[in-house]
Amino acid sequence: MQKNNSILAITPVKHIEGLTYSLKKIGKLTIFENPSKEQLKKIIHKYDAVFTNPNKSKIYIDKEIMDLGTRLKVICTASTGTNHIDTSYAKKINLKIISLTKNINIIKKISSTAEHALALTMSSLRNVVKSNKSVLNGEWDYTKYIGQQMNFLTIGIIGYGRLGKIYANYCKAFGCKVIFYDPYKKSISNKIKKEKNLTNLICKSDIISLHVHVKKDTTHMINKKTLSHAKKNIIIVNTSRGEIVDELEIIAFLKKNKNAKYATDVLEKEIFGIRNNKLIKYAKKNTGQVIITPHIGGMTIEAQNIAYSHSVKKLDLFLNNLKASK
Repeated sequence: MQKNNSILAITPVKHIEGLTYSLKKIGKLTIFENPSKEQLKKIIHKYDAVFTNPNKSKIYIDKEIMDLGTRLKVICTASTGTNHIDTSYAKKINLKIISLTKNINIIKKISSTAEHALALTMSSLRNVVKSNKSVLNGEWDYTKYIGQQMNFLTIGIIGYGRLGKIYANYCKAFGCKVIFYDPYKKSISNKIKKEKNLTNLICKSDIISLHVHVKKDTTHMINKKTLSHAKKNIIIVNTSRGEIVDELEIIAFLKKNKNAKYATDVLEKEIFGIRNNKLIKYAKKNTGQVIITPHIGGMTIEAQNIAYSHSVKKLDLFLNNLKASK
């Protein structure tokens, strides 16, 4: 038990059964849901640990915050992604970052994001959002909302890791032809073919689903050049990170190709706020082309219980080991 440690939770935790109790067992807990950066800067010096999650935070934990955290020993994020934290600077100052990135046995139990990718795929194919809106406006006319069957389509998956494979299996169950591109993965199935390059995949796909981490070679990998190879009625689904897609260039592509669609659960720089996001502004006037959900891919009861609970266990272990080493 680490009661001497002060823990600041800046993400909602009260709704997850038993989580507040678990955090209180390992330290003195303060819950400050979704503070602003200025608010966090004023109080960060009081805490040894920060518990966070990128889905419900408008803060990028950067050098400025870390330097003000004079007692800070660890940042614990209940997520696989860490693009809401300046991990390079944390490493430089020897500040521990705890995430679920490498906890394969834990995260393989979580299928929520792949399920959401399928939901966005189906919603786009069958014009669910726009047709629902038409009914609420007093219309009852199917002719403007005729969709497509999945078993006539080719699904291209970019990133064939855990979530990409789960999504691929879902699509195969619908009878789709599934292909993928991932320079780090080999095809282990005759039914799912690996394309030799990104251009090949984009040319052949009716639907593209993104399942990659943000890295130097994946940032803005969907851009004007790659989109030039896409079909005019392509559907692109993004449940990975907003930075994978150049939003200004996909808006330009959508304006030019009115039958193309973009369904996303993530936005570029969402951690800094969405008020001036141009994709949202475009979506308001083009509900048939763009679907945006508020980063809910991994936000299911089951996924949160698994991810948050294991993150707390890792935090407890780190603090205990830290105490033992003194």
